[in-house]
Amino acid sequence: MFKSIQLNNEIISLTLMLLLVIALVAGQADATIQDEVRAEAAAEAEVSQIQPIYRQLRDRVVAMILEGVLADGDALPSVRNVAAEYRLNPLTVLKGYQELVDEELVEKKRGRGMFVNEGARTKLLKTERQRFLDKEWPKVRATIDRLGLDEAELLRSKKPNKDAGVEND
Repeated sequence: MFKSIQLNNEIISLTLMLLLVIALVAGQADATIQDEVRAEAAAEAEVSQIQPIYRQLRDRVVAMILEGVLADGDALPSVRNVAAEYRLNPLTVLKGYQELVDEELVEKKRGRGMFVNEGARTKLLKTERQRFLDKEWPKVRATIDRLGLDEAELLRSKKPNKDAGVEND
């Protein structure tokens, strides 16, 4: 169990450091961005113990592309830098990056590194939307039906805020 907790802490640190490294590479690492990255890493404290690290790394880069942190043409941190920074096997980092190459989201430029492909965000939005509709929406729809919510009630509801779920006495 101790190893599992230690691994989770290392993965959280990995995510935080990867975000900082990418922000530095992009020339955007001012105090505000660093604070946002730290807050996001804290919010992601619940890390999947089932997914391999290379897959978590791939998913984090995908999220950064979708969120606009990485734009078309931006460089990814080198495999060596990520591996050294997070004390990972370079093959683990390479495997995560290779999935992005296989999905044609990033490209390898020999001697220069890996870069986000043009249109990667658009491609990801399309696939993520379809994945949501195929896998997530049926669960959401079943919950809506089970709770007896109607469309008008859902449209009237407010967006959740930070204090959602906290009861005021």
